[in-house]
Amino acid sequence: MTRIAPGDLIGLGLLGVRTRKARAALSAVGIAIGIATLVVVTGIPASSRLALDRQLAALGTNRLQAAPVPDRDPPAVLPAESVDMVARIAPVTVASAVADFGQTVARSDRTGAGDFNALAVLAAKDNLLRAINGRVRDGRFLDAAVERFPTVVLGSVAAQRLGFAGLDPREKAPQVYIGRQWFTVIGILDPVPLSPDLDRSVLIGWDAAGKWLRFGGHPTRIYLQTTDDQVEAVRGVLAATVDPEHPGDVLVSRPSDALGAKRAVEQTFGALFLGLAGIALLVGGIGVANTMYISVLERRREIGLRRALGANRGQVRVQFLTESIVLSVLGGAAGVLGGVLATAAYCAWQAWPLVIPGRSTAGGLTGALAIGVLAGVYPAIRAARLHPAEALASV
Repeated sequence: MTRIAPGDLIGLGLLGVRTRKARAALSAVGIAIGIATLVVVTGIPASSRLALDRQLAALGTNRLQAAPVPDRDPPAVLPAESVDMVARIAPVTVASAVADFGQTVARSDRTGAGDFNALAVLAAKDNLLRAINGRVRDGRFLDAAVERFPTVVLGSVAAQRLGFAGLDPREKAPQVYIGRQWFTVIGILDPVPLSPDLDRSVLIGWDAAGKWLRFGGHPTRIYLQTTDDQVEAVRGVLAATVDPEHPGDVLVSRPSDALGAKRAVEQTFGALFLGLAGIALLVGGIGVANTMYISVLERRREIGLRRALGANRGQVRVQFLTESIVLSVLGGAAGVLGGVLATAAYCAWQAWPLVIPGRSTAGGLTGALAIGVLAGVYPAIRAARLHPAEALASV
């Protein structure tokens, strides 16, 4: 019996790939799409998760908010002294507040009564930035020196909608019109990721709002930070501290929970796309199996000649099984490369750190290998069962 060296046997297995390049490439495309999808739908959520973890670490997960429960009749109102009471809770490191008291803002005193810009006018405590980890992009924030004067600080979106790209200290400070009173813009904030409502707000000093706009002193949202290990403990007593007589009127929330929910939604979509990746792999495997089956039919003369020259059934099986595996592995490698490049491009666009889970890469290549084996088993067995005389006579 003629024996074939393992290297020659592998060379025979690659013969079909080398001689039918277009068909081999098209057969591998299905595998590549499935593996690329697998890498993308695991790499992008992993990168997003790392970016989110870094963002939360920078912004702080030790923040809480308290506000009146919405849609109450009559509306719930927080006590004027509630901010001071919250500040007395031992683990609380800073407590601040804003209050929406129903004013509108415009660039001109000629603006009609119905011409609103969806911006909120809020009274703000001078320690608000510390409580929300906010930063001033231009100018300055409200402080003891200016809080009693008609001055305002704009959120990032509010500045854009009012037409202020920035503040130039060499020019006269711009003004906005609130409650029949002109207010000077002294600062513009950077976006506040965990408190996006402040981005669409115009902030007035707490005392100035009472002096110039008859603000009554009742906060509508309290912001606080606690020590990291006491967040849940403070959360448990916060409602009763804010309003001891009506704790049920107080809604307590944790801003970072919203980002956590967003990540959960992204993971749900990730599971959906993993299912699609599995379907693509199944379709790719069927494509490889079909290609190998047709290859067996087309190459009966070659099979018969090799059998007549002494090749046994096992060698024929290995030849066609090797070809199937090579097709799948090439598709898997192309898919991994394409998935990594697509993930890297998306992460660069989003300014995220790039994370490629090793399990998805290894799983993709292993899956491609498994598909190659499964897709090639039947065609390889069929090729090995062809009788040499029958194979040569059928051509």
